[in-house]
Amino acid sequence: MTGNQRIHTQAEPYKIKVVEPIKMTTIEYRSKCIEEAGYNTFLLRSEDVYIDLLTDSGTSAMSDNQWAGMMLGDEAYAGSRNFYELEKAVRDVYGFKYIVPTHQGRGAEHIMSQILINKGDYVPGNMFFTTTRLHQELAGGKFVDVIVDEAHIPSNEFPFKGNVDMDKMQKLVDDVGADKIPYVSLEGCVNMAGGQPFSMANLQDLKEFCDKHNILIMLDATRMIENSYFIQQREKGYGHKSVAQILREICDLSDGCAMSSKKDHLVNIGGFLAMNDEEFFRKAKAMVVVYEGLHTYGGMAGRDMEAVARGIREATETDDHVAARIRQTQYLGNRLKDEGVPIILPIGSHAVFLDAKAILPHVDQDEYPAQRLAAELYVESGVRSMERGNVSSGRDPETGKNRRPNLELVRLTIPRRVYTNLHMDVAAEGVFAMMERRNSIKGLKFTYEPEMLRFFQGRFEPVDLV
Repeated sequence: MTGNQRIHTQAEPYKIKVVEPIKMTTIEYRSKCIEEAGYNTFLLRSEDVYIDLLTDSGTSAMSDNQWAGMMLGDEAYAGSRNFYELEKAVRDVYGFKYIVPTHQGRGAEHIMSQILINKGDYVPGNMFFTTTRLHQELAGGKFVDVIVDEAHIPSNEFPFKGNVDMDKMQKLVDDVGADKIPYVSLEGCVNMAGGQPFSMANLQDLKEFCDKHNILIMLDATRMIENSYFIQQREKGYGHKSVAQILREICDLSDGCAMSSKKDHLVNIGGFLAMNDEEFFRKAKAMVVVYEGLHTYGGMAGRDMEAVARGIREATETDDHVAARIRQTQYLGNRLKDEGVPIILPIGSHAVFLDAKAILPHVDQDEYPAQRLAAELYVESGVRSMERGNVSSGRDPETGKNRRPNLELVRLTIPRRVYTNLHMDVAAEGVFAMMERRNSIKGLKFTYEPEMLRFFQGRFEPVDLV
């Protein structure tokens, strides 16, 4: 091959150094496992899972550099040097002045909600996320969905389905008053919408609106690096900018963020709350001591803070990592799409989402078709996925009825740097096999329903056993 010939195949920007064996099982064995787990994939034992696409949260493979950093953990109770490395990394990459470390993203959500929300407030967001909305409600607020309508239509291929609908924002201000809206919760690569990004133009419009009405913009920055990549690839005027530059522009247009580092930062645990306002920081620094740990560790060991700091830089120093990560998601999504499997379009960043309503149109939403579909995929192939629909949405606190969201989805979530595309082929083939018998699949009913976040620990049985 001469120097002028081009290589078209793009391989992963890393090589494999350590492997972990996984166990293959039979359909009969898996049928027993899912029954014992109450048809809830969260309640399966990890050792009984062949390919684990439950979540990308804390399931990434860390690099040799991150593992080396783990050995440099300063486990001092106060003033760990690893905290200052983390603080510097956040300031350098995200640009926020103040940082409060937390054990993971929901710790940051809790502190932020308790400080910023007063009882009776309304918190607009570009679609709900389960723990985010719960923390808002526990603080006395009410979540209001202001995402664009396209986000609720699985087949719509609008490239920025994570955008905020500015007409909905205006209506909310008109209805309740700007003084009852403490902040907009803006998520990157919106999880419940299928990993869909917002555009920079939309954020700029939102910033102008919020400045006019004295409303903060707080980012759910969990997958903001991936959102930045989509802006680079899809939005005019950003193709020449690096992901790191776009990420910094996003943060400069906001007032702070809650971060679960277990996603973009390639670690197994960790997160932070960041902001520019000193008074907000003072309150958060006091509260983290009560709920998480001292303000210089916030629920993380020193070694974990070092891994996060290195992960922040590793994920943004070039565009290669995020590009390869999203290519793998696209690979799985296109395999399913090409075979006519109904999925959320366009294919998102971190997962491929099966449209359970389209796959099981004969199953009423109150019989939890996505929950049953996730269980059946496990039985068919040993692939663990998760429900993102009626079960995850929960019940309306006023009526007690299921919320019945427009999107009833099964999420096949891809951990970063863990699986090869052959694993994606196995997952796709499991979906194909399940599709062949979808007409015989029936729904579920609860046998145990927790009051909050019921998708984690709820148990079910098939309605055909009733």
